[in-house]
Amino acid sequence: MDTIGNFLTIIRNGVQISKPFVLAPYSRMNKAIADILLKEGFIRSVQEADEDGKKVLKIALKYVGGESAIHDLQRVSRLSRRQYAGVSEIAPVIGGLGISILTTNRGVITQKEAKKIGVGGEVICTVW
Repeated sequence: MDTIGNFLTIIRNGVQISKPFVLAPYSRMNKAIADILLKEGFIRSVQEADEDGKKVLKIALKYVGGESAIHDLQRVSRLSRRQYAGVSEIAPVIGGLGISILTTNRGVITQKEAKKIGVGGEVICTVW
């Protein structure tokens, strides 16, 4: 079961129907991805909440002028086919308008941070 893929699909579906917020299962990886989306300005807020005795993430989606800040959210590395990139192989997303999220030995970071500190890793997803 691809928990990261499910998390990204929950956000993607919420954006498609213009929901103000979505609830996603809590995990440290999901929290790390949501924190990056918050820091980069793609979502408004992230909160940990309890829903029916289970820990969830309440993610407030961001809309600018009625249009979502997230135009496309794609899973790159899948369970059946992992995608790794060295520091020199990490390409900008849409000419630098978007970001790639990587998991490295330094944690979950964006491609900009990865290039800055000189590490590569598994490309989880791209957002723009």
